[in-house]
Amino acid sequence: MNMLNKAISHTLPFIPKPIVGYFARPYIAGERLDDAVATVKRLMKLGACATIDVLGEEVKQEAQVMHAVDIYKQVLRKINQEKLDANISLKPTHMGLKLDKEMCYRNIRTLVEQAKVYHNFVRIDMEDRTTTSDTLDIYLRLREEFDNLGTVLQSYMRRTIDDINHLIPKRPNIRICKGIYIEPHEVAYKDGFIINQNYTYALEKLMLNGCYVGIATHDERLVWEALRLIDKYKVPKTQYEFQMLLGVTTSLRRIIIKAGHKLRVYVTFGTEWAAYSSRRLKENPHIIGHVLKAILKNEKEQ
Repeated sequence: MNMLNKAISHTLPFIPKPIVGYFARPYIAGERLDDAVATVKRLMKLGACATIDVLGEEVKQEAQVMHAVDIYKQVLRKINQEKLDANISLKPTHMGLKLDKEMCYRNIRTLVEQAKVYHNFVRIDMEDRTTTSDTLDIYLRLREEFDNLGTVLQSYMRRTIDDINHLIPKRPNIRICKGIYIEPHEVAYKDGFIINQNYTYALEKLMLNGCYVGIATHDERLVWEALRLIDKYKVPKTQYEFQMLLGVTTSLRRIIIKAGHKLRVYVTFGTEWAAYSSRRLKENPHIIGHVLKAILKNEKEQ
């Protein structure tokens, strides 16, 4: 499967958009905000909540950044109008981080401020190693003024435990995930066992220090580890939630919800879906194997 995954990833630039769309369809709500709203409403009927992400990253022009900010403003208004159980997630490079860090800060602040008016929440996503320090700097700067925001840490990064130790005094709201970007061995663990152990250790440190945690994983071993820690330390349900991507491991999602735990689904939409999907599949060929397995299993949301 590894050779097949790599072969497909090298041919991605030449694959017609409709075929890429076939692979992406279960994992992206659509191109329009209305598509995301409809998806969130369907998830709410199933007992889940959501975070809405506007597709886009590594933007090259300020006009593109401001367009993205405007779309996110529309998303926040729509969530409020439709009374959706949802918040927003955004990528710093979509907000202009690679163009101007101060501009990025101002843009995120604008959205956090608007979210606060609506009693809503903003998650600042984590991207690759070149953005980690700047992302945490912006998060901490905003935390001096706002409490309706959180960020993300990745358990495959060697620096993550140090980052947690630095953040703990601020009682951060943190989503913990394994990490998806291809990073050099100098900064990231490559061994799956170590990555999982670091995930569990990070989760334990955050829970023991009263931080709110988004347990973002589709790995049932890590779901079990999280449930073990929740039981061991009697963590209240107001201090954590599980998080999963749209269209992935829906059966496990149903099990978690049925057990009475809060679960948030990451709902993406936007016209950049083809570029986003191709980029992700090219960066991480192993995802192709997961997609193929999901298609073969024909696991549909119900």
